[in-house]
Order: sequence, then structure tokens, then C-alpha cells
Amino acid sequence: MELELGGLTALVTGASRGMGLAVAQGLAREGCNLHLAARTAADLEAARTEIAERSRVTVTCHALDLSDAAGVAHLAKRCADIDILVNNAGGIPAGRLLRMDAARWRKAWDLKVFGYIDLTREIYAKMRERRRGVIVNVIGVAGERLRADYIAGTTGNAALMAFTRALGGESVDFGVRVVGVNPGQIDTDRVRRGLEAQAEKTLGDRKRWLELVKNPPLGRLGRPEEIGDVVVFLASARASYVSGTIVTVDAGRAVRNAD
Repeated sequence: MELELGGLTALVTGASRGMGLAVAQGLAREGCNLHLAARTAADLEAARTEIAERSRVTVTCHALDLSDAAGVAHLAKRCADIDILVNNAGGIPAGRLLRMDAARWRKAWDLKVFGYIDLTREIYAKMRERRRGVIVNVIGVAGERLRADYIAGTTGNAALMAFTRALGGESVDFGVRVVGVNPGQIDTDRVRRGLEAQAEKTLGDRKRWLELVKNPPLGRLGRPEEIGDVVVFLASARASYVSGTIVTVDAGRAVRNAD
């Protein structure tokens, strides 16, 4: 299937590893030039090298903190002419309400929730002027499968889902599509490390981490490239009539009867 992404330019945040890197790799395979943003320069350079070995596209790296308004403004200025924005940066820590103090909650939301919104505001304005562009928000299934033990994350994801739907309903009037992807449990380095640490603490063996994943569909976690493929499709011309929509990629776990 020809996705018509060749020669376009995309900005992917949180792009140095995990799902962000998988998205960047998928876009590069389709001939899309890239801007990669994350906090750590060394990780970004490793990602750039890996992509360059497989795809003949231009890759520009931006090492900065997207929880900082100045960082967002700088990145938006450097990437004002992009065709595709993929918001992916940021992870919100788990915890129930009484264990999530105000400072910790706000710090997490500054990166993921307000980071997405602020960068979208800047890039969307430019896309509106050109009357073309696509914004894909990688959010998380906790926004629809609400969890009290992940209250800052589940609330933040729900807010980003509403943001995506509201903006995506209006943006098409200006030639811009806005869509979202809700990954389920994905086997990234961050998720694996957390599960391994928990398995060592509770089961005495890091290798038994999968036992902590209750009733996983297909007997496994999702793979980053399975998210990347969906994002790439949604960013492409093959999804040209899709906007204001959230696509859940969790092998049906959010609607399973048993947890």
C-alpha cells in the first residue's frame, strides 16, 4: 500500500526509544524526513544512527525538555514547516490520589498533558496557515479504562483524548487532521524495567515479570512497532478521512470481561 509519505517531514517527540523510536523508524521506511525530540542527546544520536543505517532520510535531533515552555517554543520554531506532528513524550507515574502530591502531579502533566497541548498549539497554527498537516497524539488506554491506582495518568490521558476529539472535529475545516492512538501495555524498556523490579520485589525473580501482567491478550504485551504501524497509517494519505478519532491498540484488553 502506497502511503504517500515520501518527501514529507515529521516531528516525533519522545523519539529516542520505545514507541517513539518505533514511530520514527516506520515513518523513515516510508521516506519521511524526521525531526526527533527527547531529553538526552546521546540517546537521540543513537536513534538517528540506527535510522540512518536503514533509511535514506534526513534526521535532525533536538535534545530538550518539553515540560519547559521555552523548550516547546524553541522546538516549534525549528519545526515550523513540518507536515506531521507525533506527540509521544512523557510518562506519568502511578499512584493513588493520596500518594500523588501536587508537585509530582503537576510535573508529570507539564510534560505529557501540557507538553502535548502547548506544542500542538504552536504547530497547529502553522498547519492552519498552510491548510494541510496531521497531528497524532499517542495517549494511552488508561484514558478509557479508568484506574484509581494511576489517577494522574488516567485523568491526564482522558483529558488528552477529549482534546484530540475536540480539536480534530474543528481542524478539518482548515485542512488539518488530528487523531489519537491509545496503546495498551507495550513491551518498552521503561515498562519492562518496572515489571522486572516489581517481580524481583514480590516474586524474588526478575524473569517472572510476565506473571504480573494479568490476563494479557495473546499471552504477551504489545510490541512498539505495532503502535508505530498504526501511527504511520493514521499520518498517511490512506487515512485522509479520519480526524477527531482515537484508535485503541491493546488487542481488545480494554473491553475484556475479565481483568
